[in-house]
Amino acid sequence: MKAEVISIGTELLLGEITDLNAPYLASQLPLLGIDLHFMCTVGDNKQRLIETLEHACLRSDIIITTGGLGPTEDDITREAIADLCKETITIDQSLVNQFRDTFKKFDMEMPESNIKQASVIPSCQIIPNPRGTAPGWWVERGGHIIISMPGPPNEMQTMWANVVVPRIREKYCDSVIHCRTIKTFGLSEARLGEITRSYLLDKNPTVGIYAKPDGIHLRVAAKAPSLMEAKKLVEKTMDELRALCGEYIWGTDNDTLEGLVADLFIDKDMTLATMEINTGGALANMLTNLSESSQFYRCGIVTNHNELKSDFDINKDIVNQYGNISPQVASEVAISVRARYQTSVGIGLIAVLGPERANVKPGTVIISIDNSTHNYTFSRAFPGNHIQIKYRAAIAALFELRKIMLQEIKCT
Repeated sequence: MKAEVISIGTELLLGEITDLNAPYLASQLPLLGIDLHFMCTVGDNKQRLIETLEHACLRSDIIITTGGLGPTEDDITREAIADLCKETITIDQSLVNQFRDTFKKFDMEMPESNIKQASVIPSCQIIPNPRGTAPGWWVERGGHIIISMPGPPNEMQTMWANVVVPRIREKYCDSVIHCRTIKTFGLSEARLGEITRSYLLDKNPTVGIYAKPDGIHLRVAAKAPSLMEAKKLVEKTMDELRALCGEYIWGTDNDTLEGLVADLFIDKDMTLATMEINTGGALANMLTNLSESSQFYRCGIVTNHNELKSDFDINKDIVNQYGNISPQVASEVAISVRARYQTSVGIGLIAVLGPERANVKPGTVIISIDNSTHNYTFSRAFPGNHIQIKYRAAIAALFELRKIMLQEIKCT
């Protein structure tokens, strides 16, 4: 089956908000064995929306719209679909009563404009919305399915997962698709593509390669009559890709680097302190975003390179000799912060965001990890703007930290 996604809203065309719905649906449709062929955005204009829907019906089996189901005058999705189907809108009083009950639970009086959201046409089936007042529409017309869902991503995603997906599976899917993801760091997209080239050409399972902020991901998807068969196909390819990618793999599926590092520290009853120069605290922010960070993360110092000679217990002779952006200073930073807060591990992280400093090019990142027994120091270079380099510096520090911890656990 061929699908098309239409995002509705003038605010999307003006760049006032970012469309999160279309990318989400693009990632979900392949799981149902449905090919997404087209995506477009149209403003809050009924005639243009009708024309867009007419065009979609000429080339797609499933048309999915998001947005335009609100209570205001510029919410015109229902009216456009009604005109497309040449059907008259009426008000479903049972929906109106549901809306009033919902508002009553919150001690609020329902605005009369919300009655518009109870609009129906004879050929539509209502899709319930547990997160809001705007129900969706499921319309079957001339061999096509039009599925209309609200614009707020939390409402749309809940409606999609809880109602739409089961209905599509029941009516139209004769097979199961199973997907898993391998997450790597330290290889470029091009290099990883070379390593896995033969797999990228396969038809079932398919392997896709995607550049993400935390590295390069490989997505493995297999289609089979049963979930068990699909899983077998995926796991076989996963094992083969693991053998090819080796130590560059840091996780799978929903893993995050900070979460994996946290698990290691908590499991081993270890503690961590960090000191970051020029990153704005990117590493500390990632770690403290974890609810369990207080169990292992003691402190994070955030400063810039000009302050290294002040009150941080850094050996001033080393700063003077090697410069404040150097592997030697990063090592001193890691040792100092670990000793100051008496933690199991200290990390020193230095980033050069630009312009070039002390003959060190922008994008240079220096990471030092000290555990009192060993000191490990690395230099890396990353492309990108300030924000991208800061994030990649934090990811690189977590990647190296995890790898070191696993190696030392293996040796004990």
